Amino acid sequence: MKNSNALKLSAIAASFAVVMTASAAGKEAYPPLAPLPPAPIPKDNPQSPEKIALGKQLFWENRLSGDGSMPCVSCHMPGLGWGDGGQISRGYPGTKHWRNSQTVLNSAYYNKIFWEGSVTSLEGQAPSAAEGGVAGNGDPSVMEMRLRFIPEYVAAFKKVFGSEWPRMNDAYRAIASYERTVVTDASKVPFDRYVKGEKTALNASQMAGMKLFNGKANCIQCHNGPLASDQKFYDTGLPDFPGFKDDPLYQVTHRWEHYQKGVSEDFYRNADKDYGLYYITKNPKDIGKFRTPSLREVKYTAPYMHNGVFATLQEVVDFYDQGGGKGSNKSSRIKPLNLSAQEKKDLVSFIEALSMTEPLIHDDPKLPGDYQPLPAPVK
Repeated sequence: MKNSNALKLSAIAASFAVVMTASAAGKEAYPPLAPLPPAPIPKDNPQSPEKIALGKQLFWENRLSGDGSMPCVSCHMPGLGWGDGGQISRGYPGTKHWRNSQTVLNSAYYNKIFWEGSVTSLEGQAPSAAEGGVAGNGDPSVMEMRLRFIPEYVAAFKKVFGSEWPRMNDAYRAIASYERTVVTDASKVPFDRYVKGEKTALNASQMAGMKLFNGKANCIQCHNGPLASDQKFYDTGLPDFPGFKDDPLYQVTHRWEHYQKGVSEDFYRNADKDYGLYYITKNPKDIGKFRTPSLREVKYTAPYMHNGVFATLQEVVDFYDQGGGKGSNKSSRIKPLNLSAQEKKDLVSFIEALSMTEPLIHDDPKLPGDYQPLPAPVK
């Protein structure tokens, strides 16, 4: 039996190099899964220990929101996979949000952020979250003034950015710098260790799942490269979030988002679903398309999809196994897979092997104290 298992593992490993870069039909090659490289750092926002430390404080800083209850960490909690654990993200008090809170984990690698790719950098993401009407709902001038009345922040911004006063654009740059440290540690990822030569890092089920991932299940066609995402947009026929059908507060946000994103009056008045990429392109062929999420750290980031409709990875695999759902522009890549129960189990096992063996947790930082009055002007 041991020899049989050894032969099986050897055969799977030998085929991995051939299968990993091609689709199940062998007609198209895709970038192979691989360990993540160091997070890219923009030239106009270089890292420094002081900037990262300031960004961490601001990530936890409740005063960077409208009513002081919605810091970044309220929707991106380390203990909940750097999301908030709900189907739909927590909304600003008195509202409800309309999408799942995407994890901050490995967001440093995305070239398009948010489910419909509306911004292209973490520096652009931060104000959208802090100032968004159903997110942080903070007025940037008020938030900036709050920072100016906290001596510790005045000193920190002067040290990091050389400015006399804290400025919100610098606050967002600091937050982005901190978020670039919330990344996978390859030494703790079974798949990454396997690729780097530790052949016992994956068990038999994970090895079988890897072969399915690159072959019969053909996950590799969209979940490829080091990030396990091609960062492209697809309509998979995902079912709508039920709350949009019968919850007035969800419906208010749903309709308001359509209005804010500048759709036609007909689309606004008949808003029946989240149109995804269409909000950016206004091309009807993009209705229902959302960016491929990374499979990195998905072991810790449930629930899944842009509206959190799947609670487990097993449900996600079942959805794709049946060929997805009905979509306006459903991708031709989504087809029934006819996986057996054991194959589904193996596939889930491998996908989980793309996560670290323990979650990434950062302790809460110490935040500055109360506001202080500014000294009277010298006459």
